[in-house]
Amino acid sequence: MYCCPQKLSMSPDLKGIKMHTPQLNKQRQQLKVLIENKVTFAADNSELSIYDTYENAQKVALHSKELLFCAMLSGKKVMHVESCQYHKAFLPHESFVLAPEQGVLIDFEQASLNAPTTCLAIEISTDKITQVANALNIEQRFASDDLFAYTPQLVHSQHNSQTQQLLARMVHLFSEPDEQRGYLIDLSLNELITRLLQQQSRDLLLKHGNNPQLKTPVNNALQYIEEHLNEALDIERLCKIACMSRSKFYQQFKLAFGTSP
Repeated sequence: MYCCPQKLSMSPDLKGIKMHTPQLNKQRQQLKVLIENKVTFAADNSELSIYDTYENAQKVALHSKELLFCAMLSGKKVMHVESCQYHKAFLPHESFVLAPEQGVLIDFEQASLNAPTTCLAIEISTDKITQVANALNIEQRFASDDLFAYTPQLVHSQHNSQTQQLLARMVHLFSEPDEQRGYLIDLSLNELITRLLQQQSRDLLLKHGNNPQLKTPVNNALQYIEEHLNEALDIERLCKIACMSRSKFYQQFKLAFGTSP
């Protein structure tokens, strides 16, 4: 175990959102290695880890048997995914999602004892993802092939303030004792998985909207929007195209795409 004369620096909170808890900070102070020092909290169907790196390094391997949702908290990583020739920087306020059994090699270019590179990683079981996808498809009531299904592929994107707040809440739920810990973690996992599936389904519909198997009332409205981008958005007309009431249309559109029309 490495011993430091002063208290180790912790990654800063992001936009005022508290990412630290007493239990987490206590364990992060117990430094075992300088590269990818790992603190882990387990739950049913998932595991949350915080990785701190205190010195520069190259080609550090990371691999998981299950889906791995990563979020940068501080510093910078350069991610190398050889299976798809992907080589890009990974920065705070970004998500990086590895498919099950997909590996990545990481370069650390800005890590130090005073300013560690810190990353959050949440491993989620495939069974849990399938469970959430099935529930979403029932809620959406698609008549054709299910829209919500996890596609095992690399995802690297910026996440919004809602996702950032969700991650902060998950750090607290995983690391601090609570009588309802398991139940609350499960709810937060449902939300995180839903956000991922919504992003993938949105990309699928935008790319393959003319596929007859993906024809749904909401998708018909989406196609109308794409064909009339220069016109003012007429919600009442979209509701008629989707054959839904205004409230139902808003509910179904947000479920499918994670945003309002």
